[in-house]
Amino acid sequence: MTSTVPTAMTLTAEGSALQAVFLDMDGTLVDTEGFWWDAEREAFAALGHVLDESWRDIVVGGPMTRSAGFLIEATGADITLAELTVLLNDRFEARISRGVPLMPGAARLLGELAEHGIPTALVSASHRRIIDKIVHSLGPSHFALTVAGDEVPRTKPHPDPYLVAARGLGADPARCAVVEDTATGVAAAEAAGCRVVAVPSVAPIAAAEGRVVVGSLEEVDLAFLRTLITRLN
Repeated sequence: MTSTVPTAMTLTAEGSALQAVFLDMDGTLVDTEGFWWDAEREAFAALGHVLDESWRDIVVGGPMTRSAGFLIEATGADITLAELTVLLNDRFEARISRGVPLMPGAARLLGELAEHGIPTALVSASHRRIIDKIVHSLGPSHFALTVAGDEVPRTKPHPDPYLVAARGLGADPARCAVVEDTATGVAAAEAAGCRVVAVPSVAPIAAAEGRVVVGSLEEVDLAFLRTLITRLN
């Protein structure tokens, strides 16, 4: 986890209620949710098993231990959780080494947040080895902090990753906007007390109090994120 956060980055411009923005990675900023499913299908095919397409909605967005554990139990594959975790990370890393496609609107949003000096954190259930490679493609300067799923006691859907991000940026979770693409990520952000923009990537997400659902990042800009905070104060 990036631990050095400049003091000047802990507050937004005077008069703004929004203190920080937290962004999920897979399926939110980068179009990689399909990469994970492909890696899982390939890994289990090599073990002699075919994954049911309906399982994709179950494993998307969660910590690898949960997803891998579910698939081992569902298939009865002869592999340990630790072995499968390494195998999936290896396969996924091989895929992203050939290029990481951005979600529509991601580059513009990151650029706008950086231009206005909004403290921004990347908060992902993916492991550090994967995050570091993707952040290199996105541009490390866009993030004051990154939180990896294997660096917190409990990852999504628990609130821990977002609470760690808020503490790291010196922000009140209630004044932080989160952009997520899965129900698991949304649950984590809301449990931390953050305001959420859901941009569903695989499975639908319903609108709720404190949460707004949009079709893509093309609908999200700084002004929009600020309204998430001000409308609830």
